Amino acid sequence: MAKPLALDFDPIARADELWTRRWGSVPAMAAITSVMRAHQILLSRVDAVVRPFGLTFARYEALVLLTFSRKGELSLSKIGERLMVHPTSVTNTIVRLEGAGLVSRRPNPLDGRGVLAAITERGRAVVEEATRALMAMDFGLEGYDEKQCEQVFELLRPLRVAAGDFTPPAE
Repeated sequence: MAKPLALDFDPIARADELWTRRWGSVPAMAAITSVMRAHQILLSRVDAVVRPFGLTFARYEALVLLTFSRKGELSLSKIGERLMVHPTSVTNTIVRLEGAGLVSRRPNPLDGRGVLAAITERGRAVVEEATRALMAMDFGLEGYDEKQCEQVFELLRPLRVAAGDFTPPAE
């Protein structure tokens, strides 16, 4: 698929100008539009890097989470909680990873209805290779230095707190 030609103007800045003329200045509109476009760009970049490993970024995140766990396994409900995704998405992700031989599933002995997902040795090898590839392209953020990446993280943190992702420690 051919890459579209770059415009000779910033369409988000243009939309902001037109918005301001019609409804007044609302910097949040340009900000949200920029964040949404950045999401599209970054997801496309990282998915392109993990695709050769048979992964999507969502599947990669699940594998990484499993490698971070003490035993290399977690309940599907815990995976959903940590990745902040709907249970149906977790099930779909784990089923796909299991089909690729990267995780195995078994009943959770602590919860008769629950399921545990465990990373396989093949899954560990794939996540290591995919991680090296993602780190080599700075997770799609190669245009930013370390300080700027930290600033992006800090700028978006209050949004995540307000959404209830987590409760920050008292200062």
